[in-house]
Amino acid sequence: MSRHYPFCLSTLPTVFFAASLALLMPASVSPSLAQTASQQAALSDHAKTESRTEKTLSAESVQPQAAQTAVANPAAQKGITGRAIDKVKEVAKSAGDIFSRVPCQPPKGGNKSVGSLPHVASRLVAGEPVVIVAFGSSSTQGYGTTSPEFTYPNRLAAQLRRKYPTADITVINAGKGGEDAPEMMKRLKIAVIDLRPDLVIWQVGTNAVLRNLDPEETAKLVEEGVGRIQAAGADIVLIDPQYSPRVNEHAESAGKMTKLLGRVAELRKVGIFPRFAVMKDWHEGQSIPIDNFVISDGLHMNDWGYACFAQLLGDDIIKSVGQIKLGVHVPSDVRTYRPM
Repeated sequence: MSRHYPFCLSTLPTVFFAASLALLMPASVSPSLAQTASQQAALSDHAKTESRTEKTLSAESVQPQAAQTAVANPAAQKGITGRAIDKVKEVAKSAGDIFSRVPCQPPKGGNKSVGSLPHVASRLVAGEPVVIVAFGSSSTQGYGTTSPEFTYPNRLAAQLRRKYPTADITVINAGKGGEDAPEMMKRLKIAVIDLRPDLVIWQVGTNAVLRNLDPEETAKLVEEGVGRIQAAGADIVLIDPQYSPRVNEHAESAGKMTKLLGRVAELRKVGIFPRFAVMKDWHEGQSIPIDNFVISDGLHMNDWGYACFAQLLGDDIIKSVGQIKLGVHVPSDVRTYRPM
């Protein structure tokens, strides 16, 4: 995947929300300025005859008073704040309406289960905070989205919070464009394990395919990383490469990668979300044009692609947690495995 990420996109929502919060906070008015405002409000006709000295206030003193008066004006404050709130609602509505044109549907027959998530389930049942780390490359970081709101980790976080409204759920985006297993392993401890997550969603393998790296070597590194994450006590879901024109140019390597990652998941008793198969079904099974879910670079997903991916992943996580809560699916010992 590309190493270039449009960081300018990530700064806009931060500035906007900071501005919104500033508008929503009550203005702090010092006693002297409050008195000045009161005096100005109480001016009568005889005030027009005040001395020339009092009339010729400097620009430095007049401008702050005018600004303070505007902020203290309830009508003006309500108008500005109202516009800010309307903008927030507009953004939220756009996020909710993203599937209005093209519905997000799972493949026929459903997805393969992401596996059991006993740690996350137990934390939710106990009412304890849940920390999820989304680990990966540019499609985790969110390259191709029009706003950080539409990255898959943010979409997933919103979905889980809707499902578990009383739970304290944190989703950390630890994606870094251009990386694959060799680079990810170097920052695994700091970016993932040191955060003490309850669930790690690890998207990996695409850049290895694009670089013509040996799929088996990549799978060995992933298995090693999975072992380290399990030793730290977290549940894991692996995400395999995406179905897209540039990945499909390396069809043989992509096929091997998806199979080997599936084997790692099976051996290590962890979950896997078959992103390649899901996206392939969008195009070949549901007849959705590729440019409806992949941007013009032929590699990264667009807002709809990330949103549907996150929705289906979230559905699987919620289903798996529900099974654990009901005792339907009791996982085997994740420490028992056969090395590749």
